[in-house]
Amino acid sequence: MRTPIIAGNWKMNLGQVDEASQFVRQIRPPLSEIEGVDIVLCPPFTVLAHISEMLTASKIALGAQTMHWAPGGAHTGEIAGGMIADLCQYVILGHSERRASAPQHESDEAIRRRVGAAFEHGLIPIVCVGENTEQFKQGKTDEIVGHQVSVAIADLEVDQVGKMVLAYEPIWAIGTGEAATPADANRVIGISIRKIIADQYGEAMAQTVRIQYGGSVNADNINDFMSMPDIDGALVGGAALKPGFVDLVRNAG
Repeated sequence: MRTPIIAGNWKMNLGQVDEASQFVRQIRPPLSEIEGVDIVLCPPFTVLAHISEMLTASKIALGAQTMHWAPGGAHTGEIAGGMIADLCQYVILGHSERRASAPQHESDEAIRRRVGAAFEHGLIPIVCVGENTEQFKQGKTDEIVGHQVSVAIADLEVDQVGKMVLAYEPIWAIGTGEAATPADANRVIGISIRKIIADQYGEAMAQTVRIQYGGSVNADNINDFMSMPDIDGALVGGAALKPGFVDLVRNAG
């Protein structure tokens, strides 16, 4: 049995200490009472250290929203894994907003390097994959997602693959209110993600890896996604910024 995992990605929101602290104080007590679900909060870098202190001795884990593969150097505006390793346990890598948008335009190769660096610093990567609207309409979902997964895990040891989390995010569903159907998301996760892992690392390993769905997930539809056999949780955006995030996590259990 794979333990469900819900990660709340705050994106570029709640970036001031006062507002972030108030929100965490509100949701921490009820979240701490929920059993059987791993919970991760991923705030902006500006409040990461403060929220890390607030979650000391808490069952709620902390994640960063990205990191660079280099240990340091001339990379203005970037964050190295060593800068966040003492603060958090997870890091989101390859989010669609960083893959597709300027100025990042992160490539599959860049994400592969970031994944390796995350493990070097003892961080668990949440690796995002997903097709855009044009690719979806052209029927290229399996091809695109499968390639993204294959590149991301290319250099990993077997034990590293078992620790990582993958998140299927159809780009056309992010922030649009239009979620993929649970059945369609489950099919992509089973064929384009879990099968790729099985081909490279064996079926037993593929069945241990936790794979989330992300894209307009909320408290009302999370149970439908969690009822699917290959979906192990959600990477949540907008709904993670509201008190209703507690109900979403509770409904995922």
